[in-house]
Amino acid sequence: MREGLRLAVVPPPLKDDRWHTVISVDDGWGTGQLIGLSGVRDIAAAQALVGKLLLARSDDLPEDIALHDIDALMGREVYDEAHELPGTIEEILVGPANDVWSVVLRDERRGVCETYLIPVIDEVVREVPPTGAVRIRIPEGLECDETRPIETSPEAGTERS
Repeated sequence: MREGLRLAVVPPPLKDDRWHTVISVDDGWGTGQLIGLSGVRDIAAAQALVGKLLLARSDDLPEDIALHDIDALMGREVYDEAHELPGTIEEILVGPANDVWSVVLRDERRGVCETYLIPVIDEVVREVPPTGAVRIRIPEGLECDETRPIETSPEAGTERS
């Protein structure tokens, strides 16, 4: 959220304007942002927005919005360029400075899965394309949090991790 962003209330009110402008943003709460909207001057006006969606035009969103879409990222495939291994984003931890992804890499040669906690910063998350694997580069010296064998199902012969 940023000051000046125009937002539409959905569903819209019957008599008031559907559009509001963000007039203030406070990140100090640690659990989310507290925003001030034009036309929302008291608690009654704020309570009228509870349970409604606030939509922004896609052209007004920040370029790095894909890095913060938890629903789209959970379970998404990754490819680690440093180790040349595929993997999956298994958990997303939202932090005040940057998010952290729990990524499980599958090393078929060694028969193990390794879990890494990686910071979502430019040096590590290289590219988030609209489709396909997210390109990452696990930093040199970052140790894995967990190593476990790759399990295979004898009936299907498919990988489970």
